[in-house]
Amino acid sequence: MSLLVVGLSHRSAPVSVLERASLAADTQAKLLQDTLAAEPATEAAVLATCNRIELYADVDKFHAGVAELSTLLAQHSGVGLDELTPYLYVHYEDRAVHHLFSVACGLDSMVVGEGQILGQIKDALARGQELHTAGRLLNDLFQQALRVGKRAHSETGIDRAGQSLVSFGLQQLAAGADPGLWARGKRALVIGAGSMSSLAAATLARTGVAEIVVANRTRSRADRLVEILQQGDDTTVRAHAVEMSAVGDELTRADVVVSCTGATGLVLTADALADALGVTLDAPAEAPAATAVPAPADVDQHAAWVENGSATSAPEAPRRITLPAQSTGPVKLALLDLAMPRDIDGAAHRIDGVRLVDIESLADASADAPMAADVDQVRTIVADEVAAFGAAQRAAHVAPTVVALRTMAADVVAGEIARLDGRLPDLDEKQRAEITQTVRRVVDKLLHAPTVRVKQLASEPGGAGYADALRELFDLDPQTVAAVSRADLNDPNRGRS
Repeated sequence: MSLLVVGLSHRSAPVSVLERASLAADTQAKLLQDTLAAEPATEAAVLATCNRIELYADVDKFHAGVAELSTLLAQHSGVGLDELTPYLYVHYEDRAVHHLFSVACGLDSMVVGEGQILGQIKDALARGQELHTAGRLLNDLFQQALRVGKRAHSETGIDRAGQSLVSFGLQQLAAGADPGLWARGKRALVIGAGSMSSLAAATLARTGVAEIVVANRTRSRADRLVEILQQGDDTTVRAHAVEMSAVGDELTRADVVVSCTGATGLVLTADALADALGVTLDAPAEAPAATAVPAPADVDQHAAWVENGSATSAPEAPRRITLPAQSTGPVKLALLDLAMPRDIDGAAHRIDGVRLVDIESLADASADAPMAADVDQVRTIVADEVAAFGAAQRAAHVAPTVVALRTMAADVVAGEIARLDGRLPDLDEKQRAEITQTVRRVVDKLLHAPTVRVKQLASEPGGAGYADALRELFDLDPQTVAAVSRADLNDPNRGRS
């Protein structure tokens, strides 16, 4: 196993960089295809969410892998490599497994314990399977990550350590008030009908808003979301869908707006919001002094940090620039922007009566959130699962060699029985069957102890060399072993949940 992950997230990069580096669905597909086309990767998967962009690959050369994956991320994100490199982190082999398992459990999320990441990991796996870029290693890895995440949520109270991004955002909009009391009777506008917007609409309905209006570029998807909301047994919310062209009118009647679309530009400009409220947009405050950006680190230096075990991430990102304080007057319109890149103009904070919460402010607010005691339990689960995954992968590495050895032994037995038939043609069927069974039992008993033991030894740290020793001792054809591996990899039932 030579698992490598290169990526950036809200922990390593400012939101402005994450926005620019965000990858559309077709760009993700092209990134995966180009990763496989380039050496030294043999498998690839991309995990792209509003808070992270990570490229996973099975590589045969570490330094070349780091350089290649970093370059590909820069090319497909449109952010120059020199600019992107300081924000990249690198994890290799067991550290990469630990990272993904931690991500799956919500330990690395902006709001600790949020469960949406499991759906995003599942989508990343499905994309790799559909494009045939996820082979045996990444199928096993992502399937196991999903199981680890589900285990963490079922066996611990990690859900109490944080909330979903939507719930946390609504809590921020309520500004210390009880979200249920704050939302009661309000009219909400949800822009977008994807998974995040659907979650936002369902959360708003449960929180107690009186009405939800859904706007989406594809009207049928908005209608479907409305249908789902109205079928819920735990809410009595009124809901209906509108065309995107009606958003301006709906803004004049809305109390709360949640936006999460896949648009590459702004969906709501500050001018449009000001017009909807019938107010004048304040002049922008004087721009703050430029924040020094550290000199880009060399990609090879990133590789050296990881290989030497001295670091697993890029240098600390520059501190975020805090926007001017929002109006302290009564809030007429509460805005929650969960999109990346952002849907709502950041200048909306200058509009009197508007309160804006977006990904960046959520990151700042959640950074100081208290950690639940359950987090330690989840970390223990992750550590145990990483060890188990490594053992299973090492054992799987020796399995093709064991299969090839037993195949060779079966061929030897078949050859000797055929030679015996030629020398003793008068043997009856019962005698021939008894001799054949005896020879097979002898071979099986001779092979049993070494093959069982080599599997045990191979599953331990540093046990990868036992497969090589077995091949050398029995003079096994490497092509035969490789053929067994390919057959296992091409099994259509492998890697499916």
